Amino acid sequence: MAKSSSPISSIADRYAGSLFDLALQSKSVAKVEGDLGRFEELLNGSDDLSRMIKSPVFSADEQYKAIVAIADKAGIKGLVGNFLRVVAKNRRLFVIPAMIKAFRNIAAEQRGEVAADVVSAHPLTGAQQSELSAALKGVTGKDIVISATVDPSLLGGLVVKIGSRQIDTSLKTKLNSLKLALKEVG
Repeated sequence: MAKSSSPISSIADRYAGSLFDLALQSKSVAKVEGDLGRFEELLNGSDDLSRMIKSPVFSADEQYKAIVAIADKAGIKGLVGNFLRVVAKNRRLFVIPAMIKAFRNIAAEQRGEVAADVVSAHPLTGAQQSELSAALKGVTGKDIVISATVDPSLLGGLVVKIGSRQIDTSLKTKLNSLKLALKEVG
């Protein structure tokens, strides 16, 4: 799998790799993954928190105090709590979402799994996720961990991304292709 060379992914990979090494040494990879997931839920559920980590308007001290308060209130302690503090002190909070994703990818790779980002028009049922996971395992030969999101604008179908490969079977893409083909004809 090719690594991205963007500065953000480079920062995210370094921080996630360091956190993974610490989690591996302390045999707490699953706990760290869970705590990162809880923080990600907080981040996705709060526009204010999202704005605070992305905005350069907030000082390092303000971001640090906010992250400490949020982590303490959410009960995120130990490695992840300390990790969030270090990231805030170093003015790298804007990279947290990429760090969480990079950590998950490293952990999945360590377990022999492959992460698949799946976007669907409607929420997938457990049976649909299992069937999709089995089909993708047949293609990759590895266990698949699905990260599912919903985008109603797809109208139907799926967009599956595994590493640098993307499979787009969405109705939206098919309709756009048809529209382009009709413009060329007429």
